[in-house]
Amino acid sequence: MADPVVHLLSPRAQRTRRRILDAVVELLAESGLASATPAAIASRAGVARTAYLYHFAGRADLLAALAPHVGEGMARLFDAGGRPPPGVDASDHAIDTYWALLFEPPFLAFAELRSAARTDPEVAAAISGLLADFDSGRLGGRFGAVAQAGEDPRFQASRDLGRFLLEGLARGGLSYAADDRRRRLIAVVKRAVHGLNRKGSTQDLWPG
Repeated sequence: MADPVVHLLSPRAQRTRRRILDAVVELLAESGLASATPAAIASRAGVARTAYLYHFAGRADLLAALAPHVGEGMARLFDAGGRPPPGVDASDHAIDTYWALLFEPPFLAFAELRSAARTDPEVAAAISGLLADFDSGRLGGRFGAVAQAGEDPRFQASRDLGRFLLEGLARGGLSYAADDRRRRLIAVVKRAVHGLNRKGSTQDLWPG
């Protein structure tokens, strides 16, 4: 999935378009979709309102370019996570990496778009391909290390367990002892994933 018109633009126009899309990602990550008005985007990107409108005459044009831009940002961050260092369990590394990535702007923007898609059909249509790529593992292969292998339902459950608990934990509000509670929950997730990956007992979830 790629920006549908970027190949038609001059290098200078491509850079301006990317700066505008970066500004949208920042606004989504910081204050949500409602804050990403044309005026706010142009101001954040440091471009004239006319330059913004040249690239994105309407909301549909913006959303069509934004989804692949967010996906590219997520993929770069996944790749930067790299392979686990020597002696570090691949599943543990994937979980720790994904937890950190959930607070990076492209992932925060993706979460905001997924939330908006529940009630906004235009957003839902725009991100459907990105969501399918992410959910299937075509985007974010590093996090696939949680599953360690193939399409076996047990391994898929391992990946889903890690992913959805971490995403929920990142969005959830913990009102007391937040750091300790997060640390314990992430430790339990790692143990559960190990068990599902046949690296440990599925009975042994609580850290000793």
